[in-house]
Amino acid sequence: MSLSQPFFLDEYIEQQHRQSTKQQDRIVKATNTQFERFQKICESVKMYFNAEWEDSEGKGQESSDKLLERHKKAIIGYSSEVNFFKGKIEEYLKKNNLIHEWKPKWYPDITTAIFQEVWGVAGIYEWKNMPGSSSAKIIGERIYFLMNGRPELREQTISRDRLNQLISALLLRTPEKRRDEDYHEVYMLDGTRIMIYEDSLAKETSVVFRKYVVDVYTFEKQAELGTIPAGIIPMLEAQVRVGYNVAFVGPVRSAKTTFLTTWQSYEDPALEGIQIETDPEIPLHVIMPKAPIIQMIADGDRLSKIIKPLMRSDGDYLITAEARDGIALKISLDVTKKGTRRVKMTYHTSDPIDFCYDVATEIVQQFGGDIWATTIKMAKGYHYLFEFTQLKDKSQKRLKGIFEIRYNPNTLEISIHQICRYDFLKDDWTFKYDIGADKEAIAQQEDYEAFQVFQKELKKLAEQKPMNGQSVFQLPYMKFIKG
Repeated sequence: MSLSQPFFLDEYIEQQHRQSTKQQDRIVKATNTQFERFQKICESVKMYFNAEWEDSEGKGQESSDKLLERHKKAIIGYSSEVNFFKGKIEEYLKKNNLIHEWKPKWYPDITTAIFQEVWGVAGIYEWKNMPGSSSAKIIGERIYFLMNGRPELREQTISRDRLNQLISALLLRTPEKRRDEDYHEVYMLDGTRIMIYEDSLAKETSVVFRKYVVDVYTFEKQAELGTIPAGIIPMLEAQVRVGYNVAFVGPVRSAKTTFLTTWQSYEDPALEGIQIETDPEIPLHVIMPKAPIIQMIADGDRLSKIIKPLMRSDGDYLITAEARDGIALKISLDVTKKGTRRVKMTYHTSDPIDFCYDVATEIVQQFGGDIWATTIKMAKGYHYLFEFTQLKDKSQKRLKGIFEIRYNPNTLEISIHQICRYDFLKDDWTFKYDIGADKEAIAQQEDYEAFQVFQKELKKLAEQKPMNGQSVFQLPYMKFIKG
């Protein structure tokens, strides 16, 4: 363009935009062509594998079931099965000079890419290698990863046929679960929990993957993540040593189970423990490999059948992870009635003040009895509540409060005493020095030296960051349920 020619900015911008659009179209077209070729290679590998399988294993239902069994094991993480499929893939690629072909960017190599697309978890594979993301979802053909506390739509997708194949393989080893049921729960070897919601329940078939991203269970790590203040650690360690019965409460995904696991990791490894879970979430055999802890996985009717033998066990303490129903709650309560210390549980609730009453209500609804008497038993059986929450950034969890449950046998009154409170605006904690005489009496039986540390540390925290406002709460329902 010569200097004598007029220059029109809008025409220039439009020209640049057209050139940019053409370039983007060429990139998209090239990428689509590459992906289509990759998909054809995946299909060729699958056909090659199936033909070879039929030649060696024969045709028929038995052969098909055997292949699905290997598929299932490969998906959930059995290394021998994964290596079996990958070996066949690599054999085919080398034989056909395809080992250096293009693959989607979310896979590390072409062999892994084909395995995941044909027999693995497809686009979810990338999420499994993201240490900071705790969940992923497939909704229809769309895939989402939880990133920085928010679901992020990913570039990769999964076809309806491939999703159905994945679900069928996952359910193969649980024949009691049929595809005509509304939802299913499956676990991978690494502890990843998979919830499957069929289209009879959801408008689009949906699969939710959940993993636990904290693999270092120490109070120091919890402080580093911002879940607790670092200054509270000596107090918490002392409380563990005393052996109080504690409950970790709050809404879903607020780090209750993670904190229970952290608390348990400080427990005396010489003591005999029993852990009841409805899901295999807490790997105590890994965290405390030398501790004599029996880990049971049971729920509903199965759990109700083990109440009596459980009560006859020689355990020094009980852990009830995710006490979801009256059966689990009754077991937890009955153990405390025997005078057992160091009992631990997690429980979903929106208000820790209601804890004793809410638990009593669930127990009475299922087993009968008197709500007032059962509420009092809960207040006598449990000593401290640790409430947790998640912030606007869902990846951030916080200890919202610590509460002492206090029961007065002379007045039959239950009161809740808050000794720690989280300030959302300041992202900091305040404290109140308030310890009941009954908690000191327990410490005299268990570990008075640890109690003195607890006492000293709480007093120091209360002086440094005093709590303002109401800190003692009366159970609001007592005057009504007394009659």
